[in-house]
Amino acid sequence: MTMKEFGVFLPIANGGWIISENAPTLDASYRQNREAAILADEIGLDFIMSMGKWRGFGGKTDHWGTTLESVTMMAGIAEVTKKAKLIATVHTLLQNPAVAAKMIATLDQISGGRAGLNIVSGSFKDEFDQMGAWDDTLDHDDRYVYAEEWATLVRRLWSEKSVTYEGRFFHFKDCVSEPKPVSKPRPYMICAGNSERGLRFTVRNTDACFIGGRDLADTREISRLAKRIAGEYDTSIKSFCMCTVITGETDADAQALANYYRAGVDEGAVKGMMRSYGLDPDGRDNAMIARARNAFMTQTAIGTPETCRREIETLLVEGELDGVMLIFPDYVEGLTTFGREILPALKGVFA
Repeated sequence: MTMKEFGVFLPIANGGWIISENAPTLDASYRQNREAAILADEIGLDFIMSMGKWRGFGGKTDHWGTTLESVTMMAGIAEVTKKAKLIATVHTLLQNPAVAAKMIATLDQISGGRAGLNIVSGSFKDEFDQMGAWDDTLDHDDRYVYAEEWATLVRRLWSEKSVTYEGRFFHFKDCVSEPKPVSKPRPYMICAGNSERGLRFTVRNTDACFIGGRDLADTREISRLAKRIAGEYDTSIKSFCMCTVITGETDADAQALANYYRAGVDEGAVKGMMRSYGLDPDGRDNAMIARARNAFMTQTAIGTPETCRREIETLLVEGELDGVMLIFPDYVEGLTTFGREILPALKGVFA
């Protein structure tokens, strides 16, 4: 089978990706993120990623109410890791492309050419509104037009001596950015847009897309759409999804633990997430929120290490994916088990 990539989504925000009062404590501390990153690097994961978040969802757990900043945290992570790609997140609406280009080039210098950039064009209205950075005149598609100009300028600043540009949103005059990144031809770039417009942006501007369907079939359809769009542009794109891994000595033990997390779902935080997306808390869900109502915000693999291995293999094969980004209730315990009992077998299957 085709080789797959495996990465970890760091717990940069409190609560991680399980919206539950019963989940283990993830406090968004640098200590927890550092420990997880070191383990991920040591067990041989291909990439380590952190999201960007500026406001939480409330509820009893104040889910994602405490977060570290992605790029500066990853600079610290760069000093304690050796091999894995380090993917930091930048929101196009918050950072001028010249600033973002310099930040990622600096991370690339620190990490010895391992920097990556996750581009986010919008999504959570509340967190931008609080700082006056949300523009109601820009609809979903307009934000991708904005992101197209943004990403184009970042790439040009990484490769050209100076950039002069007159666009709809940005106006650069002899703009310079030195030093250039170490990575050749440039730092790794990804985006998590799931709409057709978002996927078209991702295909034209990045190396991979993170997708998240409501179920395996939906995930497969989004992956296929991304690949079809790439074919239209005579290029290629990789597709990844997120997966929460919960292991136990038996399948029943793991399922009981997952049910315990589900029983503690923080309904207030789920509704806060919906409001942050600009959705009616009593209205239609998107895929992430539909899963979050069940406490988990991602696909899941639940069972013994061998059961989880089979479920991740199924997710990759039937979802027609190129890789998976892993999430754990307890990152030290989870990464240790994954590295010892799951990853070697997966690498054997997909060698």
